[in-house]
Amino acid sequence: MRITSLFCRSFKVVNLGKLSYAKGLEEQKKFVEIVKKAKDQEDLLNILLAVEHTPVYTVGIRSKLYSEEEEVRLKALGADFYRTSRGGLITFHGPGQLVIYPIFYLKRIAPRPIGVRRYVEMLEQVIIDCATDDFGIPNVGRTQHTGVWVGQDRKLAALGIAVSHGVSYHGIALNCNTDLTWFDHVVGCGIEGVEATSLSRECQRDISIEETLPKMVAQFARVFDCEVKS
Repeated sequence: MRITSLFCRSFKVVNLGKLSYAKGLEEQKKFVEIVKKAKDQEDLLNILLAVEHTPVYTVGIRSKLYSEEEEVRLKALGADFYRTSRGGLITFHGPGQLVIYPIFYLKRIAPRPIGVRRYVEMLEQVIIDCATDDFGIPNVGRTQHTGVWVGQDRKLAALGIAVSHGVSYHGIALNCNTDLTWFDHVVGCGIEGVEATSLSRECQRDISIEETLPKMVAQFARVFDCEVKS
C-alpha cells in the first residue's frame, strides 16, 4: 500500500451508465460535496464518475459568445443545450463518448499537491497513454490547444474542468464510437479548421465505452500514482 504523509491516495469508480447531462450534473454536485466534507479525513476517497450522456451541446464560462438563436438551432437537431461552469467553449457529448468526471481533492490525489495547470496536463496524459499504449494509435499528443489530438488537426478528446475549494469537477470527454456528425454543427472548442475523431475511426474497428473504461481507469491510477478502490 502506497502511503503519502499519513494518508492513502485512492479513488473509487462510479459508473453512472447512460444519463442526461442534467442528471449527470446533479451527480457531480452530490459527489463534490461528499469529497469536500471528507477532504481532511484520513479515509478520504476521491471519486471517478463515468457516464455516457444523451446528446447535448455544452458551453463553458464564456457562454455569452453563444446566442439564444444558436441555442435554438442546436436544440432543433435533437440535442439538449447547457451553459456550464467549466472552462472551454462549445463541445458535444453523446452516445459512444466516454465522459469522465474526476472528483478529486487535488492536494491528496497524487504524490504531491497539484495545481490546476498540472492537473490538466495529467488528465491529458491519461488519454494520450490510453490511446497510444492500449490502442496503438500513433501521433497522439498535445497541440497549442487544450485537449488530446491525433496529429495537429484531429481532436480525439476534449477537456474542461472547474475546481471548488481544491476539489475538481467536470472533466474529459473521449470519443470511442461516437457519431462524429454531431460535431459538424459547431466549431468545436472555438477552433477553426479541425475535425473530431474517435478511437474507432483511428483504429478502423468498433471500440466501445465498455472496452475503453477499464483501460482509462488503469491509466488514471498509473499517472496519478494512486490506488483504485472497489
